[in-house]
Amino acid sequence: MIHAMNHFTITAADREQTLAFYCGVLGLREGDRPDLGFPGAWLYADTPHAILHIYWDRPMPAQPTGVIDHMAFTAKGLAQTLEHLKAHDVEHICRQQNGSGIWQIFLFDPN
Repeated sequence: MIHAMNHFTITAADREQTLAFYCGVLGLREGDRPDLGFPGAWLYADTPHAILHIYWDRPMPAQPTGVIDHMAFTAKGLAQTLEHLKAHDVEHICRQQNGSGIWQIFLFDPN
């Protein structure tokens, strides 16, 4: 049975802008990706497997694949993360989740 999430895949319009956001701002790193016959990237955190797959310049499927409402990443250092986002001019909303007390930062990627 399922015990963990493997990865998310997103479609990107602009390769450079998307990689700058996920790697440069959020700190993921581009890593090994097999030749799948179309352009894309696999991004890694501190994991042995890619957690985010991205592709661009690929036709959209005739049968819609649905949408992802959001992706959630766990991070350390709330104050440092907020300063980092401000330094990169990333608009965001920071709020504390009712009940759990967990701090959450909401933002949009360039796509």
